[in-house]
Amino acid sequence: MASAFISPETGFTGRLLISSPMLGDSEFARSVVYICAHSPQDGAMGLIINRRASHPTLEALFDQLEITPSPPRRRINLCSGGPMEPSRGFVLHSADWKREDSLVINDENCLTASLDVLHDIANGDGPRHALLALGHASWEPGQLEDEVVRQNAWLCAPALDDLVFGRDQMPKWRKALASINIDPLSLSHHTGHA
Repeated sequence: MASAFISPETGFTGRLLISSPMLGDSEFARSVVYICAHSPQDGAMGLIINRRASHPTLEALFDQLEITPSPPRRRINLCSGGPMEPSRGFVLHSADWKREDSLVINDENCLTASLDVLHDIANGDGPRHALLALGHASWEPGQLEDEVVRQNAWLCAPALDDLVFGRDQMPKWRKALASINIDPLSLSHHTGHA
């Protein structure tokens, strides 16, 4: 099933990974990860998009970074993006806004780690869709492919805007499964290969 979502040029880039019950006891349990970059040579990097950051709040973070106005004129989701570099911020956003240092993921989305995008968002401008993730997830070359194909740890889904940027983070795991016609109750902790 995973091969339908992998292209030789981009791998899983721009796709969602939905954790299976195989990851039930890990930090990725019931997570939805947007893959920002993936290649056989470099591995993969992604952001967990359905785990709200407990602290700081968006306002506190903007105050700490001296981004004005405070409170910001526009609110975006603040996610706990993954276990790697948890104090570093990444803004996943629509491609209608980008700078030279933005990573173009595909025609729809970009990733920016500079404060410019946050200043624009605080002023009520910036990209049409955006979320701020603290930290990220990463995989060594071949690791993600192994987790998807051999370990059945992840299911793949298209990255629909309402799933990626939707305000309500709690139901994203179920909604992501529904987007590929899977009922979470039908998932088993024991999966096999046909």
